[in-house]
Amino acid sequence: MPVLFAHLMETGFGGFYDGIAHLLITPVDLMLVIGLSVLAGQQGPAGGRLLLALLPMSWWLGGMAGQWLRFDTSLTALTTALLIVVGVLVALARRLKAAVLALLVVVAGLVFGLANGFTLPVAAGMSLDLLGVVSAVAVLVLLISGQVVVTQRSWLRIAQQVAGSWIAAAGVLALGLMLKG
Repeated sequence: MPVLFAHLMETGFGGFYDGIAHLLITPVDLMLVIGLSVLAGQQGPAGGRLLLALLPMSWWLGGMAGQWLRFDTSLTALTTALLIVVGVLVALARRLKAAVLALLVVVAGLVFGLANGFTLPVAAGMSLDLLGVVSAVAVLVLLISGQVVVTQRSWLRIAQQVAGSWIAAAGVLALGLMLKG
């Protein structure tokens, strides 16, 4: 049985801030949020609004399910695959249909929320740790996707695509290490 609280950050300021710290120090989670934010921003204002509406809610629902289900399985391969897909889509900078973006956002939010909820302590009511993670997700999504939407310079758009390729490369590296054992 794995250690359930292996990557929960203890800040000493309470559960809400532990949740914020968790997102900011977990590279896969942070890269996914950055990647999805850039991808949504590349779709224009509607993509950013869609991401802001769906990602925090689906992450929260997945987190709640992960806290209560407490199953003993690893979602590492699935989270890594989602990271690769998001990185490739950002690097390609293609327009996506709203339904495709929504499906990707909801699946990613549920899976990453499930993986996070599995590691967070169970609370009687709403988990402050989970609320902290979801709040940090919402703030990052708002700031990053909004900035990408207003980006006009071509070199910044190229930098976004390069960041997407780095996210995909990090995912491929993680997947390779996982498969190696």
